[in-house]
Amino acid sequence: MAISSYFTPLQRANGYPEKPRIANGLPSYSSAVQEKMGRHGRSMSWVVPVTVPIPGVRTRRLRLYLPNLGRVHHLGISRFVRRRGPMLLCFLLIASVFVVLSFARRFGPEEKQWTPNFGEPSTLVFGREDLQRIWKWEIASGHYPSKRELPEQIGLTEPPLNPALPPRKAPSLPSRFRPPPGPVSTTTRGDGPRRVYLDVQSQPPSIAYPPRPVPGSVADLDSVMDHCDFSQNKYVRDCLEVLRVGAALDNGNRVRRGKMDEWKYIYMEQDRENFTEPAQMSLGNVMAPRPLQSTGIQDPNAGLNKKRGNVGLHLKDDLELNVCRPEFWLWINPGPAASVPNPNALGDMFEQLKTNPWAAPFLHPRFKDVIKFKLWNTTEQLDGVPEIKNEWRELRETLFNSGGHIINVPVEKQQTSSSIAEEAINTTAIDAKPSATGGDKSDEDDMLNRLGSKSSSSYDRLSVILSDMARFVLCHRFGGIYLDADTILLRDWEELWGWKGAFAYRWSRLKKYNTAVLRMNKNSALGSFLFRTALKNGLDFHPMTVSRYTKDAYLEGLLLRLPDALFDSAWLNTEVFQRERPPQPYFTEFADFFDTPAQSSAQPQALGFEGFFRGAYSYHFHNFWWKPFDPSRNWPELGPRFSAGEKAARAAAMPDIDPEEWVDKAVDDKRDLDWATVLKRTFEAYIRNERPNMYGEWLQW
Repeated sequence: MAISSYFTPLQRANGYPEKPRIANGLPSYSSAVQEKMGRHGRSMSWVVPVTVPIPGVRTRRLRLYLPNLGRVHHLGISRFVRRRGPMLLCFLLIASVFVVLSFARRFGPEEKQWTPNFGEPSTLVFGREDLQRIWKWEIASGHYPSKRELPEQIGLTEPPLNPALPPRKAPSLPSRFRPPPGPVSTTTRGDGPRRVYLDVQSQPPSIAYPPRPVPGSVADLDSVMDHCDFSQNKYVRDCLEVLRVGAALDNGNRVRRGKMDEWKYIYMEQDRENFTEPAQMSLGNVMAPRPLQSTGIQDPNAGLNKKRGNVGLHLKDDLELNVCRPEFWLWINPGPAASVPNPNALGDMFEQLKTNPWAAPFLHPRFKDVIKFKLWNTTEQLDGVPEIKNEWRELRETLFNSGGHIINVPVEKQQTSSSIAEEAINTTAIDAKPSATGGDKSDEDDMLNRLGSKSSSSYDRLSVILSDMARFVLCHRFGGIYLDADTILLRDWEELWGWKGAFAYRWSRLKKYNTAVLRMNKNSALGSFLFRTALKNGLDFHPMTVSRYTKDAYLEGLLLRLPDALFDSAWLNTEVFQRERPPQPYFTEFADFFDTPAQSSAQPQALGFEGFFRGAYSYHFHNFWWKPFDPSRNWPELGPRFSAGEKAARAAAMPDIDPEEWVDKAVDDKRDLDWATVLKRTFEAYIRNERPNMYGEWLQW
């Protein structure tokens, strides 16, 4: 028995023979390797990882995966390897060199090779160090109140101090158990005020209406993105519910039950001390001066420190508010986009406004502190942008540049008889060149002299192209939020004012910007980057091109792309997305706002303003300037204070009827009122003091 046991290998519990052991009691190396190869041969990987250094980048190595020749031999095809081995190794070597060079080109120091862009030329004009400084400057200025990671490609080695984020909670793990930091930092260190998320509710006695936002409150746009991002398969319908509930816009009508703490997206900041603004910095050719902080403004008359607050349009003046009222600036280019303003342009503009029944009400002294008309002058505005004032005149041929499509305007088309015409000749684009479109001469003249869009076939393209640039000029020079004129405000924007970062919104399904809403800080490093980049790319400010600027430079995080649900809730449905669960109302095309389909034409009157994309901040009706909001009553009805303008507009709409014979009859009205009509008449009723606004506030005259 003893002899047989000596020659027969001992069996282990798993059925495998006991390993031969050397004197120290450990299994011998050769036997261990043989057993491992035998037991795991079938699960051997086809590839093995190999790391190689990246030229020009000392802190990183490139991991490659090469075929496991042992695995190939194990499967019994060693003859193929012997015959084709040299060819295979040569191919792998060439592929490895190509990959290494590609990564070196992407991460190397050369600007032109830093961001390869297949299919389109790169728009990048800055190097990595400049882009790092832009990120650092914006973060130090408090313009990055986001917890989202910084781009790894920027290559920051230390997490910047972020005064717009609260300090993070101390980690629970001791430092010796935490993984060591990597060579590139993608986070910031919060050093700002703590956030208190609000449970917004109406308070007595105003419990029948939603509450106004708390002055100084802020919308956490990170949270909004979590609930509304189309890229994460979020529905507009669900997004609007979160926006409603978080702001208590469903006051008195809430049917959702359960705990909804995750839907709280509005917060207040606790006071902080010792915040130092960053000094002026130079970014090569970019000068980014210190930003103007909007923490308060000194009133020399009252001697009070006024904080940012609600417009308070229902109040007679801002003395009752004790806040700095936001102002609405309406910029007007009184002539065609390609014309030079004459010396009397400002006076002419106000004369035209006074005689326009739709604009004249805004000139009433009641609104003088809130709504202000501004005259646009291209030369003056471009000369006011330090980043381009000395060079933009060299780009006359590309001033009317939209996505690379350039419209040339002959010099004689902008000349006037006044002596200042020659001085202001550079107001717009302009060398005498034939039409880029090659169209009929009369059509070209009509396009150059259009004063707005009268129909879909006579679209004022020059004004649209000019406005693409104008919004960036205004936001960079003055700061604030730009809105396209075809925008209807649906709620208070206080929380958006509180967000200190820059933003636009998403171009429907595409990961591109739509700048119909654009928020930027005054004289920011981001603005300097955009103007210097646009200057080297033909002064093209089309939203698609701006999307390339920020993407090529890894600056998309500094210009947040908000979901279109906040400002353009119908857009995805018009492009055949999310139609299985649409929001309310359901538009299959933008024209449905003006001509509501018969199947859903009961909704506007039955639901009213409260049923129109409730929760969204605004609605963008995408041009349609030529469509009347109220076809059967195409004049403003604002009450006796504005009766003169109403009579003039009514006479123009009904030239064949004597004003003495005007009689309003319900039977003459359209039976099913469209959404545009219902919203217009709702706003008019507020001005006439026939109803309060959505917050239960009556207009004080």
